[in-house]
Amino acid sequence: MKRLAGLSALALIISSTSGCGWVWGPEGYFRDRGSDYLEAAQTAPMQLPPDITGVKRLDPLLPIPRNVANDTAKGEYTVPRPQPLSVGATASDFSLQKTGDTRSILAQRSPAEVWPIAHQYFEDNGFHVAEDRPQTGEFNTTWQRIDGLSATMAKRLTVSGANADTEARVRIRIEPGVQRNTSEIYVVSVTRPAGSSTDVEFPANTTNLGLDSALTDDLLASLSRSAEKGGSVSLLAARDFDTPKRVALSVDGSGNPVLNVADDLDRAWSSVGRALDQGDWRVEDINRSLGLYYINLAEKAKKPENEPGFFSRLFGSAPNKEEIEARAERYQVRLSKVGDNVQVTVEKNINTVAPADVARRVLGIIQDNLG
Repeated sequence: MKRLAGLSALALIISSTSGCGWVWGPEGYFRDRGSDYLEAAQTAPMQLPPDITGVKRLDPLLPIPRNVANDTAKGEYTVPRPQPLSVGATASDFSLQKTGDTRSILAQRSPAEVWPIAHQYFEDNGFHVAEDRPQTGEFNTTWQRIDGLSATMAKRLTVSGANADTEARVRIRIEPGVQRNTSEIYVVSVTRPAGSSTDVEFPANTTNLGLDSALTDDLLASLSRSAEKGGSVSLLAARDFDTPKRVALSVDGSGNPVLNVADDLDRAWSSVGRALDQGDWRVEDINRSLGLYYINLAEKAKKPENEPGFFSRLFGSAPNKEEIEARAERYQVRLSKVGDNVQVTVEKNINTVAPADVARRVLGIIQDNLG
């Protein structure tokens, strides 16, 4: 039946290209009705009976504009092509987000793409990077006087309230966003009097509101400009940012396979998601708040090389929804924080663990892809 339906569809395509006026012509069944409104006739406005008083006057809901060039035009109307959007109206890959006093940048880019651009921004403005930690998505600058930075940066920071002879140190943290392939960028600074040898620890949240806000706003503008020109990707950050320090496949107290990842939950979520994307199965859904990836082992990953072609879909060789559901092998990969590690397990559902052979195969491939 599917092959017969495909041949029927092909016959319809051929007939549509052979000049069947009764189908596509001006009077055809599938004619273009886009200009039918031009034949509409104007009717007299609605009138209330003269004996009714004290009611609101009736006004037309959709009045015809007075600047219409010609309301008697007949024939086919060609819709003008839309004008290209201006650069200022396009959505940026970078946006500012605020939570209380904390300001951060949301990037529609992976941390590996954001890392080199943010790094370059601080170096171009006179900061000296003291420590790089791409594995944790952080880099710190040295202690520097405000008036020792670039002239533009020094002016911008003094306008924000910083003293020119103050020393400042900045920490930049780039974390995986809640959505896949996004990043959140946090800038935190500490200050001390010039010439002081006191080492000030970075706070968990911003304390220098004016200084941090100025740096965050200017970094946002720099990232947006870099995106328009096309940014680069840090291969070091791409390889090391979400690569766990240690991964071990073992069993829990009940003998079920479990993958232990020595990392925090955010980075483990990112690294396991990357490993699943490289597997030969389909990730159908995710739930970040529950730490769940939903996979279907019976379907290949959504990659261009795995998608059926036009003729495969036309002649019925592509599976339909019923066939996909009948052969589905759905499992969920769960990430749980246990002490200093993250445990990755495979479940059939919330109440049932996956068969040991299935769990071991899935976790083994994840482990291989985490290297």
